[in-house]
Amino acid sequence: MSIQMYNTVTRQKEPFKPLEEGKVSMYVCGPTVYNYIHIGNARPPIVFDTVRRHLEYRGYDVNYVSNFTDVDDKLIRAANELGEEVPAVAERFIDAYFEDVGALGCARGTAHPRVTENIDLIIEFIESLIEKDFAYESGGDVYYRTRKFDGYGKLSHQSIDELRIGARIESDERKEDELDFVLWKAAKEGEISWESPWGEGRPGWHIECSAMARKYLGDTIDIHAGGQDLAFPHHENEIAQSEALTGKPFANYWLHNGYINIDNEKMSKSLGNFVLVHDILKEADPQVLRFFMLSVHYRHPINYNRELLEAAGAGLDRIRTAYENLKHRRNSSSGLTDNDAEWIQKAAAKKDAFIKEMDDDFNTANSISVLFDLSSEANLYLREKNTSVEVIDAFTETLKELTGVLGLELKEQEMLDEEIDELIRKREAARKDRDFATADAIRDQLKDMNIILEDTKQGIRWRRG
Repeated sequence: MSIQMYNTVTRQKEPFKPLEEGKVSMYVCGPTVYNYIHIGNARPPIVFDTVRRHLEYRGYDVNYVSNFTDVDDKLIRAANELGEEVPAVAERFIDAYFEDVGALGCARGTAHPRVTENIDLIIEFIESLIEKDFAYESGGDVYYRTRKFDGYGKLSHQSIDELRIGARIESDERKEDELDFVLWKAAKEGEISWESPWGEGRPGWHIECSAMARKYLGDTIDIHAGGQDLAFPHHENEIAQSEALTGKPFANYWLHNGYINIDNEKMSKSLGNFVLVHDILKEADPQVLRFFMLSVHYRHPINYNRELLEAAGAGLDRIRTAYENLKHRRNSSSGLTDNDAEWIQKAAAKKDAFIKEMDDDFNTANSISVLFDLSSEANLYLREKNTSVEVIDAFTETLKELTGVLGLELKEQEMLDEEIDELIRKREAARKDRDFATADAIRDQLKDMNIILEDTKQGIRWRRG
């Protein structure tokens, strides 16, 4: 089965056919770096890092580009409030972004271009649009003639008149048409700016991604991705700009992840439910936050609260514990046993099931269910009286390989002394209540963790084997 991905343009799943065999060009819209990222900002890097990992797992060489918007209105306001220069604010929050998403297991891209490093390129792009009569200068600003592009609205699946009715449009007498959008903004007094053929100014938001995607990935790219909130107007405007310039499709596949709600409400500063990743990671395991994000299909909305994050932690612990138990049991396992082939085949079947789910529009939710099944099979095998190194290795290697595709780490975790003491107390209580099944299960758990129990006159003592 080939990889299938849901294309926002066609609103259906399509078989993935890259422009160049074995290679994938992928552009993911990055953040505007004026503050720490909130939890909604974290979903795209986690989701599309996982898409990238799976494509690489399936043998593709992925050229992954994600930009930084390091100059815009929000950055200028933040710099003024902090009494700093725009570049200093941007640099600090770019570093913070890399720290946060790095903790979440997201690998760095092939390139992370910045707007301020590509001003000349953006100016050239705008000049070409003016030459083609798709843009015009007015009062030091440059605008795009939206109605001139015949395909406008194909991503959001609305006609240009429907978009006009639904859009929040600010009246501006400098525009020829109220739907025209800005490519270059004339500088206001005291603002950061660059010299251009139209006077001092800076780029509009939409033009930057068109220019940088073309520079780093070419006229047509395989995959363009980002949050659902970017589909209109940002990505719609990117298509209009890029395709007007080149006459070629801008991207063959458009992928968008769903929204995040906080306690079933839309996240917003006005509601006071604005959650920064920087703050979450002070208390939570970043791998648990990643696991939580992947527990729902990327196109679906996801609801966040502390209880759901804790439930995700329990789910990840379930997989980690199975892995740890396998690693501990390996020390006391022997060579081949009679039913090894059957168990090894079970591990292989789960691997095939995982790949099938990920090939089907990167269904991480179902893939995690497969990992739970794999963990259950491993735990079932550990109940066998005799176990073999070969089967143990088949389970551990499969678990590690597949969790790696999701960007999850299976680090062996040392059980804390107080946790072991609590298990021993529960075992003794179970024995007194003649609940021998529970007592035996705890004994086996401790044995698998390489904990040796010793009877003494003072009671049960334990040591690590």
